[in-house]
Amino acid sequence: MTGKNEPGKRRNVFSRSSIDPSAGYWLLYLLPALFFYIIFMAYPLLDSLRLSFFRGGTSESRIFVGLDNFIQLFTVKGNAERYWGAFGHTCYFFLIHMLVQNCLGILFAVMLTNKTMRGRGAYQTIIFIPATLAVLVTGYLWKLLLNPVWSGDMLTKIGLDFLARPWLGEAKTALTCVSLVSCWQWVGIPTMMFVAGLQNISDDLLEVADIEGCSPWQTFWKIKLPLIMPVAGMIAILTFVNNFNAFDVVFAMENVNGPPGYSTDLIGTLFYRVGIAGQHPIGIPDPGMGAAIATITFFVLALGVLPTLRMTQSRD
Repeated sequence: MTGKNEPGKRRNVFSRSSIDPSAGYWLLYLLPALFFYIIFMAYPLLDSLRLSFFRGGTSESRIFVGLDNFIQLFTVKGNAERYWGAFGHTCYFFLIHMLVQNCLGILFAVMLTNKTMRGRGAYQTIIFIPATLAVLVTGYLWKLLLNPVWSGDMLTKIGLDFLARPWLGEAKTALTCVSLVSCWQWVGIPTMMFVAGLQNISDDLLEVADIEGCSPWQTFWKIKLPLIMPVAGMIAILTFVNNFNAFDVVFAMENVNGPPGYSTDLIGTLFYRVGIAGQHPIGIPDPGMGAAIATITFFVLALGVLPTLRMTQSRD
């Protein structure tokens, strides 16, 4: 009889008549995220690019100056000195994170994915806890620990009096100390990402390597590292972007002027001083110059991110 299903056949409740992927209904689910992305990401980026071609503090007093902000940034002695100094310090800040934070992250990840290791959950928690703390809190605590006035007596009692020195007060050591404190706080992020990547490696491959007599070192270099290279590339990109936008750790441990003698000045602190707070000693904000610094940083990030993404994510 019509109206009843034939024996041996079932009705497909997910037929094209009920759900049609080509209808474009999935776009409705993207609209909220797209709205917030345009408002808080795309529009500020484009407006910052537009603002870099103007000069003036308020919208009423702004005048179009073209590329003059960029020209002054690189030709005026004071501006160029501060910018290239901050750029070099930011590159050093990024290099320390790549060599210390990410290398420790992959080392910890290999140890935490070792099935013979006991207490892996506790160690994961210990490594990740600093990343849950506020940067201002950790920065202030490390500032006290590195202050010889506060820690000098304790270090003397345990025979480490040679460490009681003004680490944050010397230009040769200040930026390195700030960078290492930042690495200590955020090492849990790459560690967990590497752990997730290593856990996705098939046990069959590792068993075959063990049967063939590969040492743990050979297994890591020949099997594990190539397979987690997309994860390593993503971590490198995140490190690059976050370090070139770093501000809070320097603000917490030093101040926005990057003392001593601008030795801890980064692109983020320079942008804040010039575009928001006003460069010392003038103290008058220059949004146009600040936008020029932000625009250059955007293109630097694009030049670094796109090739890295292409090289690491396109691997078979």
